[in-house]
Amino acid sequence: MVLEIGTGSGYQAAVLAELVQQVYTIEIVEPVGKQGAANLKAAGYANVTARVGDGYLGWPEAAPFDGILVTAAAPDVPPALVEQLTPGGRLVIPVGGRYDVQDLLVIVKNADGTTTRRSTIPVRFVPLTRSR
Repeated sequence: MVLEIGTGSGYQAAVLAELVQQVYTIEIVEPVGKQGAANLKAAGYANVTARVGDGYLGWPEAAPFDGILVTAAAPDVPPALVEQLTPGGRLVIPVGGRYDVQDLLVIVKNADGTTTRRSTIPVRFVPLTRSR
């Protein structure tokens, strides 16, 4: 089971839906989230559940997740996302400032609840926005 933060058009959720049993996807921009959900439904992806909300908080009701993929850069790693990983689960997230080169991190949750972080490549993503 995978959580995607940043539904957008639904394309990435559709790709994930071909690879895993269940995808949950969250988009904070309501018109974008509704259109992405409609696109996924029209394409017949019954194993994708979409909603509009603050991805920084994850989706605790559906957790834990084997993987979480974040498609926007956060200034730091949201603790809620790490908490919602299964042991052995992976979080892929760009981290850094809005106008900076960001660091694409892969965070693995260990069996004892600790995490291991690996920096992969420098990236530039749009900022992860929050609810007000």
